Amino acid sequence: MNEVTILAFALVAFIGIATPGPTVLLALANGSRFGVHRSMFGMAGAVVSDFVLIGAVALGLGALLAASEFWFSVVKWLGVVYLAFLGIMLLRSKGTLGEAIDATPEGKGSARSLFMRCFLVAVTNPKGYLFFSAFLPQFIMPSAPQVQQYVILALVFAAIDFLVMLAYALLGSQAVRLLRQSGALWLDRICGGVLLALAGSLAFYRRANT
Repeated sequence: MNEVTILAFALVAFIGIATPGPTVLLALANGSRFGVHRSMFGMAGAVVSDFVLIGAVALGLGALLAASEFWFSVVKWLGVVYLAFLGIMLLRSKGTLGEAIDATPEGKGSARSLFMRCFLVAVTNPKGYLFFSAFLPQFIMPSAPQVQQYVILALVFAAIDFLVMLAYALLGSQAVRLLRQSGALWLDRICGGVLLALAGSLAFYRRANT
């Protein structure tokens, strides 16, 4: 794997990641509600999920989901339910930044809660597995050791994912400072509505061969 291949992968990955999806929307919402520093726990969850998804694809799980209607549906509906749950929670939010920051360690703003929320959003989305299954092999050289190549691509993808989410979190935190209380409320509602729309689109998502 040469530098040109890695740069090409990084460019395509950036375009895919920067397009608003569940994890970047959560980074935006977390940045506005909890601040950039605390939202990094959520980013860490999403980054770990990148390694899990790419590792699963390298082991053949993506191919299993592409071939099995049952397991594809199991993962898909878990993702639909969880995205819808998060969307409803954001729609019901009062948009109060202070309420989020003052949350107890066991509350919604705890490091563990933010980490698991973003992690689960990614690992219960079958689109991620199918995307990586179709995307990654194009940058893998069959004649070279594949484990090392998958590790390199996973590190590049995770780094880009983190930087994009950080940018969204910064945007969310700045939006709240400018718009204050009403800004946090409407940002939560917008993110919640988009997450519900993504849950709806995932519910109607079908495998390419069906």
